[in-house]
Amino acid sequence: MIKEELEKLKKEVLEFVEEIRKNSQDSIGEIKKKINDIKVKVFGKSGSITTMSKGMKDISPEERPKVGALINEVKNAISDKLTSLEKECEERELNEKLENERIDISEPSKGVVKGALHPISDVIDRLTDICVSLGFSVVEGPEIESDYYNFEAMNIPKNHPSRDMQDTFFINDNILLRSQTSAVQAREMEVRKPPFKIICPGKTYRNDSDSTHSPVFHQMEGLVVDENISMADLKVMLTTLMKRLFGEDTTIRFRPSFFPFTEPSIEVDVSCPTCHGAGCSQCKGTGMLELLGAGIVNPKVLEMSGIDSKKYRGFAFGFGLDRTAMILNSIGNIRNLYKNDIRFLEQMK
Repeated sequence: MIKEELEKLKKEVLEFVEEIRKNSQDSIGEIKKKINDIKVKVFGKSGSITTMSKGMKDISPEERPKVGALINEVKNAISDKLTSLEKECEERELNEKLENERIDISEPSKGVVKGALHPISDVIDRLTDICVSLGFSVVEGPEIESDYYNFEAMNIPKNHPSRDMQDTFFINDNILLRSQTSAVQAREMEVRKPPFKIICPGKTYRNDSDSTHSPVFHQMEGLVVDENISMADLKVMLTTLMKRLFGEDTTIRFRPSFFPFTEPSIEVDVSCPTCHGAGCSQCKGTGMLELLGAGIVNPKVLEMSGIDSKKYRGFAFGFGLDRTAMILNSIGNIRNLYKNDIRFLEQMK
């Protein structure tokens, strides 16, 4: 009796599933409802399979294994059929959604506002690209630095004014926020074998704040170490760099200066890109703007880093990237670079 009921149930359900599959007029919601109704009718608490499974206790022990196997067979056949129909339903639902919600990506968008790089990021990218094209490698170092790498290795003795707490952010007697990216050069000279050419852009910190200074600012320093390096090599490289950054008509001026880690040392000025040397408020009527410091690496600095100063020489240079960004974009106050004022940033497009 149970065997006949199971066969009949199996036949009815499978035929009903086929009818659902063939009836393309039914919506996805209607098909899902019919599948759910079948599950309740067959596998629910009062469903056919559930009722038959409960009736197993009334079957003789000899017949029980055969009936149980048949119940499982019918149960699996119906489940497989319903699962297959559900997958077809899901695929149809997905295809309909893709068809209804598709976007024509070839159609021009409307009202899209283009962004722009921050002036400092733009300067870093431009200078990095120029230096890499000249054969430099880009390196980085820690912003929390030791006294040795920030000062001692750069030939800045204990009594130097820059070590004053009014100029430098000290964490303790030996740890500080780096006041110059020269510290990266000191670290690299200890691990690199000459010849090499490196630049190290990054954040630096000094206890200074006015319209042209910020306690957090950006530098990019470069270092070349090789045999037979001369001031002529430095001047040619800086002239090439300045003209690529500001334009071929830029005038470059070199002035003697002093830095503890270079000897001889120079300051580098460029003709004002705003007035092109005629004189304006940005260059204070001089037509020239002080841009960076440079020089031949002091032999003592090379020796402290383990480089033979009798065989090798080097030259170094350092940009204030914030100042460079201000010059290139005619920005009068350094605070504008850090306020994140959307009205100001929109002008950088």
